[in-house]
Amino acid sequence: MRYLDRSAFARLLSALVESGYDLIGPTVRDGAIVLDGIDGVDDLPRGVREVQDRGTYRLERTGDERLFDWAHGPDSGKRFLFRPSEVVGRTRRVDREVVVEPPGDEQRPLAFVGLRSCDLHAISVQDRVFRFGEPAYRARREASVFISFRTGDPTYRVRRESALFIGVNCAVPGATCFCASMGTGPRCTTGFDLALTEIAAGFVVDVATVRGEGVLARVGTREPTADELEQAERVTRDAAEHMGRELDTSDMPALLYRNRHHPRWKEVAARCLACGNCTLACPTCFCHDLVDGVSVSGGETSRTREWASCFSEEYSWAAGVVVRQSRDARYRQWLTHKFASWIDQFGTSGCVGCGRCITWCPVGIDVTEEVAAIRATDGEVEVVAS
Repeated sequence: MRYLDRSAFARLLSALVESGYDLIGPTVRDGAIVLDGIDGVDDLPRGVREVQDRGTYRLERTGDERLFDWAHGPDSGKRFLFRPSEVVGRTRRVDREVVVEPPGDEQRPLAFVGLRSCDLHAISVQDRVFRFGEPAYRARREASVFISFRTGDPTYRVRRESALFIGVNCAVPGATCFCASMGTGPRCTTGFDLALTEIAAGFVVDVATVRGEGVLARVGTREPTADELEQAERVTRDAAEHMGRELDTSDMPALLYRNRHHPRWKEVAARCLACGNCTLACPTCFCHDLVDGVSVSGGETSRTREWASCFSEEYSWAAGVVVRQSRDARYRQWLTHKFASWIDQFGTSGCVGCGRCITWCPVGIDVTEEVAAIRATDGEVEVVAS
């Protein structure tokens, strides 16, 4: 552990820029705390706090010097590592031959500043899809059959492995946060090079990697005092006790599998707009489409990967039909994949308890409430297959 005063933290960000990193950090824009390119400490949300609940988000000014007394806005690291739209391949016709051109990524390495533990866990979840092509497990009645998927995405891998991550331990969880229930926070435990805990006069820093140690060595640090360590411990202890939501994850995925015809799915679908806000705000959702383009001359083609949502009808189109035609079928697919079949596929839940899907749902649908409602009537209601 090391201690950084506020001026040393400003020097740390400057040292990252001098080392060739582009800084990605929280900043206030359009009434929200968003992740974007920043130049230094002056761009951070000083003296700002969020007020959020289901379908509700606003900022309040606190008037103090604290930089990280908030939970998170609509953004996560996903937008920068798995981009909303990205060319993944091109071809050119040269004479009578077709030349395949791999996509290029000329950007400088990224240094993420201020990601919370839930978002660091979300990146590790997406790593299983795009970085490693993690082996998956498909459950069968008689046994679990090992199926190896070792593909991954080379562009994501390069972008991810060149990045540096400075996490921040949460002090003020949002009203929709339930990371403590998911085991993903509020304290950073994985996926970071440095993790900061903001206390009254500065930051207690947990150093996790050689890369982080090297960056920290470029600024003035010292050993934290016993009182500073106690302040830092108290921050995350208090945060864990003040989670806005909680979720009982026992007996999942079996709970959702045996309730796939539960009437609650139709009840929530009656409110759902199928707008896809939850999947866009979610830091782990990775549904995407591939769109092919051809130049007017026919001499060049491109293939673009674009974010998609399982809430759209056309996303489940297969063999000439829409597989999940009803809104309740699409909501069931999303929630069951998130909390159940994701575990079978990747060995982890697809939810990190950030609560963004609750905050940014226009009609305030709450996943913790939906799972609790199914659990409360598990085995007690008569269900009819639709």
